[in-house]
Amino acid sequence: METQRNSDIQIEVVYASPTKQKLVTLTVRHGTTALEAVKLSNIAEDFPEIEMGNLDLGIFSQPLDGKGRPLPDEYAVQDLDRVEIYRPLTIDPMQARLARAEEKRAAKETAKKRKNEHPA
Repeated sequence: METQRNSDIQIEVVYASPTKQKLVTLTVRHGTTALEAVKLSNIAEDFPEIEMGNLDLGIFSQPLDGKGRPLPDEYAVQDLDRVEIYRPLTIDPMQARLARAEEKRAAKETAKKRKNEHPA
């Protein structure tokens, strides 16, 4: 019987654009890195916006950023891992929060003005 170290494992590589998504199931050798798995999946052929030289990857929503987890070229995928390719942010999260807070404040002011203009 072959040991887990020498056996193949099954993983998924996923990517979603604003208009379509794709999940590729792969069988890879134990010790394959997340970056190697993405290359083996050939998923970039369907999504030309994926820059293979500048990938943000994660495993089950946990970024492979070199902070809390290894980098994509260091992380050896585990059996049944889902390697996720992240798109670049289109807006800074802090700016998005500020915009939502401003919209909420403006809505409250509008409601207050209407109430004062039409007292019950």
